[in-house]
Amino acid sequence: MKIQLLAAAAVLLGLASAVQAHGPTRQKTQQEVEINAPADKVWKAIGNFQDASWIPVVEKTEGQGGNEKGATRKLTLKGGGTVEEVLDTYDEGKTFHYRISNVDVKVLPVTNYSSKVTVTPDGDKTKVVWWGAFYRGYPNNDPPADLNDEAAVKAVNGLYRTTLDALKEKLEKGS
Repeated sequence: MKIQLLAAAAVLLGLASAVQAHGPTRQKTQQEVEINAPADKVWKAIGNFQDASWIPVVEKTEGQGGNEKGATRKLTLKGGGTVEEVLDTYDEGKTFHYRISNVDVKVLPVTNYSSKVTVTPDGDKTKVVWWGAFYRGYPNNDPPADLNDEAAVKAVNGLYRTTLDALKEKLEKGS
């Protein structure tokens, strides 16, 4: 009887340890904006992977490969820091999917980040959706506050919202 109790306790302790060792979960977020401009105009502003000037925090974009699968770009950010990205898919139907290949978590507190941007016409307006999936900047248990799930989601949502709002303002001024 004692051996059975000890075995059951060992199994329960093992299960509890496995639950605590779970690690981070993949975070997902999406932001969108409706722009009072035709989809072709919006796509012209954001649809070239080699030109990230539509993202307000980007000072300079350098890259190679155009809009072909595997194309790369390096974004130099205002105030310092860089982000390196790879294009995974590109569709002239106004969608592209890319991933970050290299970023310091002090610049953006995420790892294994991938993203998709879509531009959809809606009459004389356009809907832009920016979707992202990523892990927090600290991959182990007990992350510091600046590298936890909440910090990662807040940073990505902030980037998306600021960028989409600036894009709307820029394109609607010229309409």
